[in-house]
Amino acid sequence: MTEQISEGLSETTVAELRELAARYPQARSALLPMLHIVQSEQGRVTAEGIEVCGQILGLTEAEVSAVATFYTMYKRRPMGTHHVGVCTNTLCAVMGGDEIFERLCGHLDVGNDETTEDGRITLERVECNAACDFAPVMMVNWEFFDNQTPESAIDVVDKLRSGETVQSTRGATITSWREAERVIGGFEDGLVDEGPAAGPASLVGLEIADQRGWAAPPLDASGTEARPESTTEAVAEADTSRAESETVAEQTDTDVEGGADLQESEGVDD
Repeated sequence: MTEQISEGLSETTVAELRELAARYPQARSALLPMLHIVQSEQGRVTAEGIEVCGQILGLTEAEVSAVATFYTMYKRRPMGTHHVGVCTNTLCAVMGGDEIFERLCGHLDVGNDETTEDGRITLERVECNAACDFAPVMMVNWEFFDNQTPESAIDVVDKLRSGETVQSTRGATITSWREAERVIGGFEDGLVDEGPAAGPASLVGLEIADQRGWAAPPLDASGTEARPESTTEAVAEADTSRAESETVAEQTDTDVEGGADLQESEGVDD
């Protein structure tokens, strides 16, 4: 039977914390996922969770607290059933992220990092979600909701509050913030392959490569990329590859019109 070192954390959770610590050559490397597991049970990083993580890893409470207070994904106040994060970094902001956030604040009657009275939604203004090609982006329990508008965002939170099934645009069916925290901590929920992993904007580069016959460098017999034997050969390969790309690259209307305008303005003959 697992030794009980916590009156609040369940025996199962303590066992999972120990399992995480055993996955790493240096146990203290497990602290980040362990804190997510604490949140998955207690809805935040509690003083008790900090103490238990410290005991398992041989760290002081001050060392654990330093980590828990550094990263914004670790919460010190109770979270709602769902965490809704609206990206208001530069691109999302100019594409409408600021308006989405303000409309949600008014609709939910909360401010930044606050939870609705029914405990269903915690709203947060977040930094870049690394999905700029789908701006403006909102995340629910760290699942993507792309190309949002104030109206679509309000529809999502209303469905979450009413308990309806909600599907992310590029990912799994939404569960709860605590369940998502357990997955982030390292314990799969079986939904990893649910939903598309990439949207049209992410696949444009692949489509262009297919149209132009571009491919990754071939692998050698060992399965690694074949590399030139000398710096001179590497430079020659790069020059040849660039020249070939420039030869087969198709001109867009902008290229043609822009080039013509530039030639006329500079008096350049064809």
